[in-house]
Amino acid sequence: MRLCSLLLLCLAAYLSSSYVISPPHMWTKLILTHHWPSTFCGMEHPVCHPNISYWTLHGLWPDKGIDCNSSWHFNSSEIEDLLPDMKKSWPDLLSPMSTGFWKYEWHKHGTCAAKAESLDSQHKYFSKALELYHKLDLDSILTKFDIIPSENYYKLSQIEGVIENFYSVKPKIQCVHPSKNAGFQILGQIEICFNSDFTLLDCEKHLTTTPKGHLDNHIAVHKTSGFSVCDQDVPVYYPTPS
Repeated sequence: MRLCSLLLLCLAAYLSSSYVISPPHMWTKLILTHHWPSTFCGMEHPVCHPNISYWTLHGLWPDKGIDCNSSWHFNSSEIEDLLPDMKKSWPDLLSPMSTGFWKYEWHKHGTCAAKAESLDSQHKYFSKALELYHKLDLDSILTKFDIIPSENYYKLSQIEGVIENFYSVKPKIQCVHPSKNAGFQILGQIEICFNSDFTLLDCEKHLTTTPKGHLDNHIAVHKTSGFSVCDQDVPVYYPTPS
């Protein structure tokens, strides 16, 4: 009886700790999103600053939740030491002197990412995004394997192959589709994904089932961004910097 009681206590403690670590509405995947400035600025943005010749950060997005804490206001003074890198690696292409883009990303995605202790402050969230961005060094890897801006078209499989072979995970690559009859698509955004412990993960892998009644907010993000998943059979145009 005594042994049985001890085992029950151990089981209860384990289940309790598991709940604390992975509550039902906790995200399980982070999406590090890069975008190509020339493509973004070509998407009917009359005021844009596309003269950047490298992939920049769009955001670090958890796979669950949007605007998780409206009372947690963005404060740029909390990331003051990061600002020089933010301006270069995570620039606001529409308003380079503004912090509005980072404020938007914090409210929409950062407050949800902050459910994890490892990202539970503005400084932790933005510094981790920058750390992952530099660690991946996507721009250099694409260049190293001859995926460079060009007037010639690529096959989507060429771009996917470079990323999959180097990082050993499947990315999600998104394009702009000018029209049904254009005959090409424009490379715009590349997502590379991570587990909650910041190890690389296939972007299409679903670690948990979305609870009933909860939307897949990650899908909703892209319906409004102008980007959609690239078509495997359509040539890909990788535009040169403007």
